[in-house]
Amino acid sequence: MHTRVTVTVQPNSDTSRRLIVPVGLPTPHQMPVHFEVSGGLYSLAGESTTGQMAAVVRPVSGQQIEIDYTYREGGAGYPDAVFKPGVNRYTRAANDLVEGAIRIAETERDGHAAIQALVNAAAEKFRYAHPDKRFNDGCDEVPYLSCGLTEGSCVDINTYLIASLRAAGFEAGYITGYFFPEEKNGCCDDMHCWVVTRHNGVVLEWDIAHHLKMGTREICCGLNPKPGDRVAVAHSMGLYFPQVGIECEKLIAEPAWISNDGELEKADISIRRQFAGNAVAA
Repeated sequence: MHTRVTVTVQPNSDTSRRLIVPVGLPTPHQMPVHFEVSGGLYSLAGESTTGQMAAVVRPVSGQQIEIDYTYREGGAGYPDAVFKPGVNRYTRAANDLVEGAIRIAETERDGHAAIQALVNAAAEKFRYAHPDKRFNDGCDEVPYLSCGLTEGSCVDINTYLIASLRAAGFEAGYITGYFFPEEKNGCCDDMHCWVVTRHNGVVLEWDIAHHLKMGTREICCGLNPKPGDRVAVAHSMGLYFPQVGIECEKLIAEPAWISNDGELEKADISIRRQFAGNAVAA
């Protein structure tokens, strides 16, 4: 069985703009086996801190762009680079967050219990929402949230969780991709993200946001507490693509337009998923 994901991008009024598109990421569940762009020409650009690649697409004037991913079932696992922390303003923990994370971890019987405790602690800090101002906007490090509930999306929650886990000395990675809710019949509106941990060779996956959306703060490891399926497209935060002037971009997931100064601007997209047999498009 193969999963095909098609992301359709509407034209930009500025015909000189290029589009950056992640090319897919292997996980224990899926392996990207095909990537195709129509409506534009593309070349590959390398991210200088993680080694992952992205496509830089130059559109054909006036045409919409279609990005096609194909994944087969079963994968080689998350790349090692996922777990290697880059130090930047999206990943660097404030001193009080470091102290709090270590304090939580030290009270647990072993590393796996400490990871679960840190996940639970992060979940207790947030109410799921998409606020206009994120809790770490304007900060050079990830701040400690001491009390009360902070509004946050999956991006915000996982930023806090990754910083907490790494502050306590655990391997953790930030994954971006698409989640297709069961009730939407193969459609979704935007990207999703989740966290993976690796301790003593055991890789676990965590999706706090979906637990909160379903009304529970009892967080279990594993994906899809909310019924549906997902694909991964990229990883890590604070990304550099010097070939196109991108410096310390928080993340890449959906296709995004690159401005003249290397900033990313949201594209008008639609996302669809289909299941197919074992044949892969040529």
